Amino acid sequence: MSRTDNADPPRRLHAWLDVAVVVVVLAGTNLIAHFTSAWANVVTVPLAAIALVALMRRRGLGWAELGLSPRHWRRGTVYALGSVGIVLAAVGIGALLPITRPFFLADRYATVSGALVASMIVIPLQTAIPEELAFRGVLHGALDRASGVRGVFAAGSLLFGLWHIASSLGLTSGNRGLSGILGGGVAGQVAGIGLAVVATAAAGAVFTWLRRRSGSLLAPIALHWSLNGAGAVAAALAWHVAFR
Repeated sequence: MSRTDNADPPRRLHAWLDVAVVVVVLAGTNLIAHFTSAWANVVTVPLAAIALVALMRRRGLGWAELGLSPRHWRRGTVYALGSVGIVLAAVGIGALLPITRPFFLADRYATVSGALVASMIVIPLQTAIPEELAFRGVLHGALDRASGVRGVFAAGSLLFGLWHIASSLGLTSGNRGLSGILGGGVAGQVAGIGLAVVATAAAGAVFTWLRRRSGSLLAPIALHWSLNGAGAVAAALAWHVAFR
């Protein structure tokens, strides 16, 4: 039984209004970050995540509901370390195998120095931490109050996938492996965006499972960072190996 089964109608309505506010803010944030200026792309998502945490705290969400309670840090750390270890091993193998190496040849990470900066600074501060605060923190807590675990997994994962539409524009043309399979035309671009949405929605479900299992945002943040950060470094190393 979900926590909303016995909730009175006004409380449930308020919970869904909170969800609607979070979704609208995230949609606007996504548009501003990707279709305005370079500075907006850097600061909009982190600022929006902080603002959403503050807003939902005022709306009554507790630190545990946001995945930020200190009592879950130890469990979250254990799951975080396990997740990072698995990802590092998988990415390392994928980058070394000739059959999968072309999928790591992303143009944006053609140099090792650039990949390291992205992995250690840009990705955690601009992507992994703020996105997990927004989705597995705020949206997770709001959806849990409104619809329970099913809504958290279904709606939360779908919205996380849709969040990546804008960032997937041009994905196929900038990746040797994907362009080789899907092509670089309009159809290939559309297929690449669809693939990105499905993949990130699936990742969102895994992040959500980690969040619920550990009770902490530490685990999904670590997994999110390791997927993106290790992927960036592996891409740079794959370029290095490809042109030796």
